[in-house]
Amino acid sequence: MSDTAVILVNLGTPDAPDPKAVRRYLAEFLSDRRVVEIPAIAWQPILRGVVLRTRPRKSAEAYRQIWTDEGSPLLAISKRQAAALRDRLGDSLIVGLAMRYGNPSLADVISRLMGHTNCDRILFAPLYPQYCSATTASAQDALFGVLEKMRFQPAIRILPPYFDDKLYINALHANLKRQLAALDFVPDRLLLSFHGMPVRTRTLGDPYYDQCHATAQLLAEWVRMPVDLAFQSRFGRAKWLGPATDAMLQSYPSQGVRKVAIAAPGFSADCLETLEELGIRGRDQFLGAGGTHFARLDCLNDSDEGMEMLDALIRRELAGWWPSS
Repeated sequence: MSDTAVILVNLGTPDAPDPKAVRRYLAEFLSDRRVVEIPAIAWQPILRGVVLRTRPRKSAEAYRQIWTDEGSPLLAISKRQAAALRDRLGDSLIVGLAMRYGNPSLADVISRLMGHTNCDRILFAPLYPQYCSATTASAQDALFGVLEKMRFQPAIRILPPYFDDKLYINALHANLKRQLAALDFVPDRLLLSFHGMPVRTRTLGDPYYDQCHATAQLLAEWVRMPVDLAFQSRFGRAKWLGPATDAMLQSYPSQGVRKVAIAAPGFSADCLETLEELGIRGRDQFLGAGGTHFARLDCLNDSDEGMEMLDALIRRELAGWWPSS
């Protein structure tokens, strides 16, 4: 009997909210040529000599502010997503979870899968709705890097980006509608914040910017309030996609926008960038500029809407493979 597996993949997280663990995580993350597109001979001395000596302590403090009894929010939520998917799909399908950086590593997950099952078919599912070279392509690079070392390789399918898929847009709409209805105020504006990327990546042909705008436009058609789009998480001196989320939050009150809800539809699970950067620093920036009401809305996470979407996406991509005969 052959086995079919689904491997859910997200970005990753440090093992602990301390400088040593964060340094180890950042060294792996920022050494990825898809993430920092500077020749290694020029970048590695900067990374090792400056970045990894200063940034880990600051990032560790940010992680400490959001760390939970279950550990990293991203990993805890991702585990719940995988468990919920197993419950929905049943025992005849293997569901695994891997991180592009950190643990559980993709190499370890595939090694355990191939060593303890008769798996010959894998659906690789990067949980990035919008395609980006630094996320989607990097995850696929890692997958094929593992496969190239294997004598026997399973058949592979890859979940494509779903930025404009009705399943995704409908899930976002239902999820945000529910959260907005639960607020004790009516926002003047809904701000959709996506992770930023250097402008150069778009110039070189990365479709990420356009796919983010497509998602925002489709979602705005369903939301009965003004909707803006912005990009967060700038790093380094290069020019990044704009407008910037922090600058927009700080400018809102002077424009008469004093009640804001912010959502991050490009993230499949809440993490440092949504919980700390938006939920803590973003709140302080907005209220400090004169705003009166601020709400950070959850990502789809393992909500009913999110899991119904993921279930449907996975079943569609498994057509012809599962249920196995």
